[in-house]
Amino acid sequence: MTLVHAPSPGAPGEGTRDAGRSAASRCARCGRAAWYVVSRTTLILAVALLGIGGWLGVGSRLLYDRVQHDDLATFQAELAEATAPTGPFQPGSRSKLLAPGTPVAVLTIPQIGLNAVVLEGTTGQVLEGGPGHLRDTPLPGQRGISVIMGRRAAFGGPFARVSSLNAGAIFTVTTGQGVSRYRVLDVRPPGDSALPVPTGAARLILVTANGYPFVPTGVLQIDANLMSAPKAALTTAMPAADLSSSEQALGVDSAARVSIVLWGEALVLAAVGLSWLGARWGRWQARFVAIPVLVYLGAAVVDQMARLLPNLL
Repeated sequence: MTLVHAPSPGAPGEGTRDAGRSAASRCARCGRAAWYVVSRTTLILAVALLGIGGWLGVGSRLLYDRVQHDDLATFQAELAEATAPTGPFQPGSRSKLLAPGTPVAVLTIPQIGLNAVVLEGTTGQVLEGGPGHLRDTPLPGQRGISVIMGRRAAFGGPFARVSSLNAGAIFTVTTGQGVSRYRVLDVRPPGDSALPVPTGAARLILVTANGYPFVPTGVLQIDANLMSAPKAALTTAMPAADLSSSEQALGVDSAARVSIVLWGEALVLAAVGLSWLGARWGRWQARFVAIPVLVYLGAAVVDQMARLLPNLL
């Protein structure tokens, strides 16, 4: 007869201690996982912020160069075909305005080494690609006061050196009506008033931010007079009342506030989610997914942040 010995009961409280150790182990693992997610999320967001600064300082120049290259080819082709714009409306139309960002001129200032395509419009988004023509003023070369705005620091900073122009410096602007030569009359810091424009004359004002880069203290303006007879304006400029506040000097695109909040939330949620995946999958697998997602969302956030910056920075 075989005797089966029942397992001896453990010491009193031993099961409770084992359960406690198991719960403590689980809590420790949860704590380490939570710390990993928090630390990785913080790291990802910090890198994203550095990327935003790097984009505005360096990457935005690449965007500016690409837009300028493409628009110069487009404008040169239109000049050759005699289809370049000569006013605020599309060629052949009296009611359809030019789309913002349409190339309308080429500004060449040898003294500061500038040769830039001028785009229609002066919102921050348009000025990412180059200097912009204020839409309620005539095109350069035509009678009246024309205005061209440009950024001082970000997106290539095409107007970074216009403050160094001397009175008497000569530069040119090429439009669909030909080449116009201008002579610099004055460089006006904030508070200085403009000299009067003689009746029937043509003046061009170059506008950018005054002060240190990214820290504007007002608006800097360079007045230049046309050296030849003004060209005929085939159409009138659009009414000033039709301009939005974002097209004025140092204007911002307030509509971008909603977009930047949404894109920013998406970036934070993606950072948290990808950090959690890193704790579950492993670092290299998570990075394979994370890099393209974060680059895309980071680029979207940067684009919206740039629209919230004053358009002349």
